[in-house]
Amino acid sequence: MLNWAITFLVIAIIAGVLGLSGVAGTASQIAWILFVVFLIFAIVGFVKGRT
Repeated sequence: MLNWAITFLVIAIIAGVLGLSGVAGTASQIAWILFVVFLIFAIVGFVKGRT
């Protein structure tokens, strides 16, 4: 999931450089959502792994 977040972040950066603000905004929002979901899963995994 982190790979997808990084991929969408790169797409957002490239689209922002090229001036495609709609694509950049959408890709950055998707990257942010995937990153937050990854963090939640990582925290849950660490907590469950300790028990």
